[in-house]
Amino acid sequence: MNLQLVDNIHILTLTNADNGGDNSFTSEVIHEYLAALDCVEKYSGNTALLLTCEHKKTFSTGINLDWLTQQNDKGRVEFLLAFETLLCRFALLNAPTVACINGNAYAGGAILASAADYRLMRSDRGRFCFPEVNINIPFTPVTNDIVQLLPNKQALKHMMLMGTAYTGEQCAELDIVDSIYPASELQTQAVALATSLAEKDRNTFSTIRNLMRPAIQAHLNRLTTQ
Repeated sequence: MNLQLVDNIHILTLTNADNGGDNSFTSEVIHEYLAALDCVEKYSGNTALLLTCEHKKTFSTGINLDWLTQQNDKGRVEFLLAFETLLCRFALLNAPTVACINGNAYAGGAILASAADYRLMRSDRGRFCFPEVNINIPFTPVTNDIVQLLPNKQALKHMMLMGTAYTGEQCAELDIVDSIYPASELQTQAVALATSLAEKDRNTFSTIRNLMRPAIQAHLNRLTTQ
């Protein structure tokens, strides 16, 4: 991934889709995410974090299961704790966050996008999906509380219990994302939204938002004291 500061906006671009990685999560990738969050948190001025990907097909397919099955029990536990820490830190970041979903967001990739303050999605391609019920991976208390940030509980029920995959247009209709745009406009609109959010006092914004997410704050407190 690549983190750039452009006009007070932190843009984190996922870059591991072209070589077959599908922007999936391994311990190495999680540590890159956490390092990027460290940089944003330490930035002294007002800012916003835009999470995006230039790949035309894949935003993120979530945890790299082939990699995970090769880890020992200790490695899998350490990975899960790091992944849950990433989700909580992203959800409670001391700056506004925008997810620019320009391709398929599946499983952990969709869960991470759910933690963003705002989600913009490509209108003509890509699916947003939690396939956990179909691949026998139950949600954890942390991942459950993250996806519960999505406002449409009826749609969320179908996503969690049926593994229903929604298109960009369906996501907009169901309030899973805030806006949809053609691919040619998506990145520009995402930057414009992030720019607008960066004009707000980050401490005030994050304080208001984090008070809306007490369960996630409790999870993060537990994860960081283990």
